[in-house]
Amino acid sequence: MQPSLTLLERLQQGIVIGAEGYLFELERRGYLKAGAYVPEVVLDFPDAVKQLHREFLRAGSDIMLAFTYYGHREKMKVIGRENELEKLNHQAVQIAKEIAAEGNALVAGNISNTWVYDPKHHAETAPLAYNIFEEQVRWAMDEGVDFVLAETIDSLGKAREALKAIKQFDLPAVIMLSSIADVTRDGFTYSEACQRLEEAGADVVGLNCTRGPATMMPIVAEVRDAVKCHVAAVPVTYRTTPEQPTFQSLKEPDRERAFPIELDPFEHTRSEMAAFARECKKMGVNYIGTCCGAGPHHVRAIAEALGRTVPSSRYSPDLSQHAMLGKAVLEHNKPDMDRWKD
Repeated sequence: MQPSLTLLERLQQGIVIGAEGYLFELERRGYLKAGAYVPEVVLDFPDAVKQLHREFLRAGSDIMLAFTYYGHREKMKVIGRENELEKLNHQAVQIAKEIAAEGNALVAGNISNTWVYDPKHHAETAPLAYNIFEEQVRWAMDEGVDFVLAETIDSLGKAREALKAIKQFDLPAVIMLSSIADVTRDGFTYSEACQRLEEAGADVVGLNCTRGPATMMPIVAEVRDAVKCHVAAVPVTYRTTPEQPTFQSLKEPDRERAFPIELDPFEHTRSEMAAFARECKKMGVNYIGTCCGAGPHHVRAIAEALGRTVPSSRYSPDLSQHAMLGKAVLEHNKPDMDRWKD
């Protein structure tokens, strides 16, 4: 794809890969605190953010998503750093742009769920949510993003405020809902909510976070059937089930819930995420991504499953070279192995 192509032009040509998972991966690496989950790493360790962007880029991501998830006014208050809010938002986009320039990637601004919105008190709380979204979009616009992605939005009313904030600046809008329950917090099925968002001007609609591929894809299929616009599927990389449909509900027998820091036993393999990508392609879903739990190896597996060779494909596994598993290597080493047996 040519660097000059917009998001919508790329989607018209085929599949776009949007790697996410910054929050969990940077927490695992020791750069932000589980619990608050605020992206203060952007301020404190910008090189760590750059490195993860670069790893996702090399693994095949077409999007460098500015790490401003939960980087909004209400969440920054939790850690007492709301006075650094604007700096964080500008710096996050600058970092994403710097790494995007190393490859053929678009830069996305990012807004996310805020708990100030209450669907039971829409008239009073919708302006509060809008104001939070608007200032983040404005800062992203100032830095020259290609589009804005609103994610992990749990209600149609809140999604509308996010969409309104994005469209005020005439930017392409990707709106992704989170499906922690069977319907949104304001009672809409996800297919109906996405249909209404499409009618309101969203360019891409879909789901992200909360569910792994197994429990997200049936809902994504309903969304795909309900809308004409592009559809996104961006699951967590954990093995959710009909009995435990979200990663918040996962737990091992006789143990407390695994979310959010004991999820390791449930993580998908790279080959399982490759199978998810192939399912998306077959279904006509063309914005494919990863969310919480993902690492660059998952992203590379998705890219290669879609037929791409990416920079980090140079180091993709070749088990024929393995000392214990590769037949050619075993035959080559057999004389030495026999000598040690003696």
